[in-house]
Amino acid sequence: MAVHAIGDVQGCAVELDALLDKLDLATQDRLWFVGDLVNRGPDSLGVLRRVMALRDTATVVLGNHDLHLLAIARGTARFKTGDDSLRAVLDAPDRERLLDWLQSRPMLHHDAELAYTMVHAGLPPQWSLDTAQRCASEVEQQLRGERSGEFLAHMYGDQPDRWREDLAEPERLRFTVNCLTRLRVVDREGRLHLRFKGPLHALPAHLVPWFRARGRRTRDDRVVWGHWSALGYVAEENVLGLDTGCVWGGLLTAQRIDVTSTPVSIANRTGGRPVEGD
Repeated sequence: MAVHAIGDVQGCAVELDALLDKLDLATQDRLWFVGDLVNRGPDSLGVLRRVMALRDTATVVLGNHDLHLLAIARGTARFKTGDDSLRAVLDAPDRERLLDWLQSRPMLHHDAELAYTMVHAGLPPQWSLDTAQRCASEVEQQLRGERSGEFLAHMYGDQPDRWREDLAEPERLRFTVNCLTRLRVVDREGRLHLRFKGPLHALPAHLVPWFRARGRRTRDDRVVWGHWSALGYVAEENVLGLDTGCVWGGLLTAQRIDVTSTPVSIANRTGGRPVEGD
């Protein structure tokens, strides 16, 4: 059984179909999606339907754009510039089935047999894998609970920017969402800096990518993630970054994670967005 991890799709349905054809999957093969199935690209509805139809073949973690869709549908969030393709999801006759499926996806997926963990964005240096799993589970319970709309309405914000075990529940939940779906860089003290989204050569001297943070407690754990399109493909010790910016005119990338392998990519075929965003 092959396990392929796939980078941010973001509504690029044509490219996803082409990538799956190129992978030439066997019946027993599995697909891991690093989150951000929707938004920015031309066909978020098509992507959701395609991935949901894969059933147990697909493992999906939630990204910031997926949560944003849920926040519009279930909470109080409003449409932003570039959210056009989300309207098709919300107007679809099968919207509730699609939204229920998306809302039941995890924030973090860990496979002990593969010894791989998948998140959308990153892990703060203070967290062990056990802490990451515990915090992710807490957010998942909120998403699946009766007060999910309230949670989605209050998940936005950049504070707190550093982990503490004594954080109150609302701050702890927000910090977890920010790490798992928005994180790219931290400062030398391990504080989140969520506004930076550029390439490495533009990184201020006091900031480092989360996966290179000094003293990161998950440095011995293998992690696959996406979210940082300006960074592109990353294959360093124990970390694999797969957001190669398909929606911005780049590539949609997959890589087998059950064996040593090289990435497989499909170029954007439907036209990229002119300005990059979260």
